[in-house]
Amino acid sequence: MPSIDYGSAADVTERLEQRLVESLTDEASVSRRTVLGSLGIAGSAAVGLGSTQVSASSDHEDEEEHGNFGAVGEYQDLDFDPHEFLTAFNTGDSGQDNVPQQVYEENGRTVREFEFTAVDTTITIAPGVEFQAWAFNGQVPGPTIRAVEGDLIRVKFTNLGRHAHTIHPHLKNLNPRMDGIPQNGPGVLDTGESFTYEWIAQPAGTHFYHCHSLPLKEHIHRGLYGTIIVDPDPERVRDNPREYVNYPGPITDDFREQLVGEAKSRNHEYAENHAVNEMVMVMNSFDTNFDGGNEVYAANTRAFGYGVGSTDGNGNWTAGETKRPIQIDKNERQRVYLSNATEFDLINSFHTHSQFFDYYDHGTTLTPTNKTVDTIMQCQAQRGIIEIDYSDHEPGLYMFHAHQSEFAELGWMSFFEVV
Repeated sequence: MPSIDYGSAADVTERLEQRLVESLTDEASVSRRTVLGSLGIAGSAAVGLGSTQVSASSDHEDEEEHGNFGAVGEYQDLDFDPHEFLTAFNTGDSGQDNVPQQVYEENGRTVREFEFTAVDTTITIAPGVEFQAWAFNGQVPGPTIRAVEGDLIRVKFTNLGRHAHTIHPHLKNLNPRMDGIPQNGPGVLDTGESFTYEWIAQPAGTHFYHCHSLPLKEHIHRGLYGTIIVDPDPERVRDNPREYVNYPGPITDDFREQLVGEAKSRNHEYAENHAVNEMVMVMNSFDTNFDGGNEVYAANTRAFGYGVGSTDGNGNWTAGETKRPIQIDKNERQRVYLSNATEFDLINSFHTHSQFFDYYDHGTTLTPTNKTVDTIMQCQAQRGIIEIDYSDHEPGLYMFHAHQSEFAELGWMSFFEVV
C-alpha cells in the first residue's frame, strides 16, 4: 500500500491551503498567530480559490533609506512554476529563457556569463494571494547558476528596481571589489546602474547569493536570493582527494576512485550525472503584513505547491494542475540542493517521512556530514546536499516538510510521488 492514501493527502492539502488563504484574505494584516488559530478551527468554510485575490504589500512608505529612487522596471511573472524551477539549471550552455547566457573560453579558462536584472514585481505565494517582491530576473527564488570548479562566473547585473541593490555571492571570492556589498567595489547600484561581477567558481558545493543592500533583512525577505551550484572537477579530486573528505583516515587507491566517481555524478558535464535526478529547493517565507513575522512558508515560493491535487493514482495528473507532488522514479538516485532563505525565523528544517538520507553540509565534501538521518536544520544562508534513495520503497506518496510544525501548516508541506 502507498505510504499515504491519495484521497486523504489531497483532502489534507486542500483543507490546510484553504484555511491559510481564508485567513490571509479575511484581513490582509493578520498575524501568524491569527493564521495558526484559524487553522485549528474545525469546519472552517472553504473559500473560492480561483476568485480570491489579496495583495500583500506595505501600507506605508518605507521608513528607511534604500538609495536613490527612479523609474521602475516591472516584470510581471505570475506564472512561476515551482516544478520547472526544481530542474532549471543555468549553465551558460542551456537554461531559462529569462536568463540570457553564454559559455566561452577566455585566457585558458571557461567563462559562464549570465545577465541578471533586479526588478519590482508581483508573485503568487498561495492561491489568490500575491506578494510585492523584489526579484532577480523577475522570479523568486532567483535563477540557479551552475558552473564547474575553477570556471569564471561572469554576471552582468542591471538594477531596474526602485531601490538600490547588489549581488553578494557565498563563494571563495579573492577580489573584494566583487563582493557585492555597499562598502566595496561599485557599492550599491541605484536605479538604471549596471556592474559586471566576476567570481571564480570555488569551492565545489552548493552556495547562496543574495542582495546585500540595507536594510538587509528586507532585501532578502522581498526575494533577492538564489542558488549557485559549483560542480567538483573529477580530475582535481583525483589529484587532491584530501580536500573533499571530512575524515583523517588513509586515502587508498580504491577510495580515491570512489571519490572521483562521486565527483562525476555531481558534474553536469559527465554522463554519470545523467543517472541522478537533481532538484533545487530553496526554503523561503513571506511576511504578508510586514510586521516582522512570517504568515506563509514554502519550498520554492508556492505554499503547498508540491501538495496533492487531482490524480488517477497512477502518476497521471490533471492537465494544467499546478499543485502536485514531485514525481520521482524509484530506480533513480535522488539529489536535492537545499538552501534556507527564510527571514525573521532563526532556523528552518527539512524532514522526510518513511526514509532516511545522507546530508552533505554546504556540499563541499564528497563524503556525508550526517549519514542516515531524516531531519536536518539550516540557519539562513546555510545550504547542503541531500542524497536519498527510494529504490526499496513501494510506489506511492511520501511526505516531506519543515519540522517546525507551524511552518508545515502555513505552506511548507510537500510530497514525493514514488513511481
